Amino acid sequence: SPMLLKEIYEKKRYILVDGPLEWRDALREGIKPLIADGSVEPEYGECLIKNIEQHGPYIVLLPGLAMPHAMEGAVGTNRSAIGFMRVKVPVHFGDPNDPETDAQVFFTLSDVDPESHLQNMQRLVQVMSNEDVVERLKKIEAPEELLDIDKLVGDE
Repeated sequence: SPMLLKEIYEKKRYILVDGPLEWRDALREGIKPLIADGSVEPEYGECLIKNIEQHGPYIVLLPGLAMPHAMEGAVGTNRSAIGFMRVKVPVHFGDPNDPETDAQVFFTLSDVDPESHLQNMQRLVQVMSNEDVVERLKKIEAPEELLDIDKLVGDE
C-alpha cells in the first residue's frame, strides 16, 4: 500500500491547527478534511464525541497521539480513510495536568467495516511506533513536511 503520510498529503486529508481547542472541538476539526472529500459526514464528529463521553479517552494511544475512531456503531462514515491533524497546543482528553491523556497529533479513522478498521490500524502502526516520526509530526508547520517525514517511517 502507498505510504500513509504521502497519501494523506496527496489526498489533502490533513489540517494544521494552532489551538487551544476543547477536545470536542478538536474532534470536529479533525474530520474537516474527511468531510471535504466525502469520506465522512459531519455527524461522524458527534458520533466520536458520544463514544468518548461513554468510554473515556480510549483514543489517546500514546502521550501526544490520538487515533479518533468509533468503538461501536460508527455513524456517518462513507468510505475507509485516515485524516491527519496537528494541534500546536496539546488537547486535553483527561485531567489537564496529565500529559498521558493529551494529544497534538491526531489520526482520525473512517472505518466502514471491521476489515477496513484493521487495515487502517495496520497502516498506522508503522507511523506510531516510530518515536522520531511522532515527534516530528507534533512540530509540523507545512503540509509538505509530511513527505519528508514519510521517508523516515520505513527506516527502522
